[in-house]
Amino acid sequence: MNEQQQKSLNWFIVNGDQYAKYRPKYPEALGKLLASLTQKQCHALDVGCGTGQLTQILANYFDHVTGIDPSEEQILNATLKDNIHYMSGFAEQFPDSIRHIDLVTIAQAAHWVDLPKFYTEAQRVAAQNSVIALISYGVFDSDSDIRERLHQFYYDDIGAYWPAERKMVDDGYRNIYFPFEEIPIQLMEISLQWNLEQLMGYISTWSAIKKAKSVGKEDLLIQFHQELSELWGVPTQLKTIVWPVNIRAGKLS
Repeated sequence: MNEQQQKSLNWFIVNGDQYAKYRPKYPEALGKLLASLTQKQCHALDVGCGTGQLTQILANYFDHVTGIDPSEEQILNATLKDNIHYMSGFAEQFPDSIRHIDLVTIAQAAHWVDLPKFYTEAQRVAAQNSVIALISYGVFDSDSDIRERLHQFYYDDIGAYWPAERKMVDDGYRNIYFPFEEIPIQLMEISLQWNLEQLMGYISTWSAIKKAKSVGKEDLLIQFHQELSELWGVPTQLKTIVWPVNIRAGKLS
């Protein structure tokens, strides 16, 4: 492998801090919208919180927020705030200390959990008139000249390496099991101005990337990075990257 190929491949080596650095941030409007669904804004629970992308926004609208995630490494890299408490744990069994929750969220993680058990736990810890919200952001898009190559890479080059559960995210959780009285939600999106480093950092966090590397498909990753670099031009140039934000919200109690 030559020096240029090794440089390309280095983008696809993922450490825990890369999730905090490169995962797209939710818009502030999402926190405001979620808080508007609940009668009280005392305590929110963010399940599968990762490094706190959504948790920190909820903290602007709720008195107290608990973020819970099974990954200790994710928690160690989480964004801290005075009214946020992070803990390691699972969606299917909350600690006894969690109770009287006004809002339960699970963002970009509902496809990984045992939904019936998670819903049972959410109902167990729910306060009166509480709400549950499943949130996901779908396939990214761009209005620039990189759009076609991004889609080719996502759907064709590494399409076979996405876990089956990823289809639920691509569908916006529309067909996911959700036994609650639903609350209509307005459409929303994440729109960011990113340079080449930021986009490559985000792509490096994909589960399909890890799978492709594990089966020796480094050549796909190297070729993509080289071609994207050529299309991009000056690496510091900013391009618009957009993700649709899908929300399924319902009344817990």
